[in-house]
Amino acid sequence: MALWRIDLVSLRLFVAVCEESSIARAAEREFIAPSAVSKRINDLESLVGSALLQRHKWGVRATPAGEALLHHARNVLRSLEKMQGDLSEYTSGVRGHIRIFANVSSIVETLPDELGAFLRRHEGVKVDLEEHTSAQVVRGVADGATDIGICWDAVDTRDVEVFPYRLDRIVAVLHRDHPLAGAAQLAFIETLDFDQIGVHPDSAMYAVFRRLAAEQGKTVKFRIHVSTFEAVCRMVRAQLGLAIAPKEAVGIYSQVTNGEALRMVPLTDSWADRRLVVCVRRYDALPVVSRMLVDHLCARNVTGGNKDGTPEAS
Repeated sequence: MALWRIDLVSLRLFVAVCEESSIARAAEREFIAPSAVSKRINDLESLVGSALLQRHKWGVRATPAGEALLHHARNVLRSLEKMQGDLSEYTSGVRGHIRIFANVSSIVETLPDELGAFLRRHEGVKVDLEEHTSAQVVRGVADGATDIGICWDAVDTRDVEVFPYRLDRIVAVLHRDHPLAGAAQLAFIETLDFDQIGVHPDSAMYAVFRRLAAEQGKTVKFRIHVSTFEAVCRMVRAQLGLAIAPKEAVGIYSQVTNGEALRMVPLTDSWADRRLVVCVRRYDALPVVSRMLVDHLCARNVTGGNKDGTPEAS
């Protein structure tokens, strides 16, 4: 196999096709004609000597050979980005492209402001931010689909390096006329006899709630699931149930959904003080610009850090 003949553009297009599961969507993402993408893939298959994609009515999926090439292609492109970042130290201004997967809580709360502050200082940097569940964030980091992840540390993070990011507080969100609304604080188990509003049934929070309820021999009575914290506030305001959610995220939307009708009651459970973390595959292997962003995000954390200024893995 004359693999030295594989060019970087073809590798980037192949990665895009695998990530989008579609040649058409990959072409749109990379601003190139679908026919040109197909030709590049065909040329790659000729060089490798094996089919790289399985075509289906709904799109494409990598074959075993394609999965192997995808792994190496991501490593090659990541190494090039690191080289670009390292060399950028010798040029005027920092440049680079950073991919971030983050859970919805971090996106709703402080991450936009922190990214804004970073990008204002480094105008040559481009950031792609995608919302995923915490488990998907960790998987994306471990698989090399993203450079940096932000998630709840309740998920399995053994395959990545983890740095403290911030704490948020989980509370019970209730209508002011709800039977529990007069409580100064509540235990999670006290909420299980009432209908609840759920967010993201495949999220880490949903899985934790179900497990905690099962430990008490109960189930969570999810009456409805919604996709945003604004919708959570609207459902609670309509008295369709209570919600267990991050205080800061819900607080942002309660003001635009008649917040006077809502009460946020602290939970006494130890897990209600939730720790969000930044995760990467290997901090020392990141491009310079990605390491700079990790340092920036972790700078507000006062519980960890090494003497040389780099984050302290947990």
